[in-house]
Amino acid sequence: MGLEDIRQKVARAEAEAGRAPGSVTLIAVSKVQPLERVEAVLQAGQRVFGENKVQEAQGKWPDFKDRFSGVELHLVGPLQSNKTRPAVELFDAIHSVDRVKLARRLADLAQERGQSPDLFIQVNTGEEPQKAGVLPADVDALVAECRSLDLPVNGLMCIPPVEETPGLHFALLAKIAERNGLSGLSMGMSADFEQAIAFGATHVRVGSAIFGARDHG
Repeated sequence: MGLEDIRQKVARAEAEAGRAPGSVTLIAVSKVQPLERVEAVLQAGQRVFGENKVQEAQGKWPDFKDRFSGVELHLVGPLQSNKTRPAVELFDAIHSVDRVKLARRLADLAQERGQSPDLFIQVNTGEEPQKAGVLPADVDALVAECRSLDLPVNGLMCIPPVEETPGLHFALLAKIAERNGLSGLSMGMSADFEQAIAFGATHVRVGSAIFGARDHG
């Protein structure tokens, strides 16, 4: 596949959905990828990247940010409360806000720093016990709490269950977002991002289809 191929597929999916060109942000998810692969994608002009772990991103991105201008970094994995400070210092957006305690910690840091990353609330649309995210029934309350804390909530994020039709989950996320007056929808990965765009995704998170299979060795 590769970056150019994915860009073309995003553009085609935008057109087919009647969306404006460039209305979908492609996040290249670079977790566990060798540095030379990440650098090649940077050289090809990609500037929006996603990481799952704060610690891994800390070891990788300060150098790349020095060398490549305009890099935007998104945390797409779960955020532990004790990693909140380094996360807000490094990331431009956090897609995994899923509890009041974390929201309050982010609000304290935003007050202290005078700024906050863009935030997405992660919704566990499949209500899977092993997965992070707030349950669909509890989203409205968490959005209201974040707004009361003056946090910049841009939208919602979900990771559909592997064995279920993703479109049902994308539709549910879009409905909850609309109900809460949120425009951002972070949904869709390598296997289903075109479908996610049809359902209104504003951010798609694509890793292996851009970089190749991950090296877990």
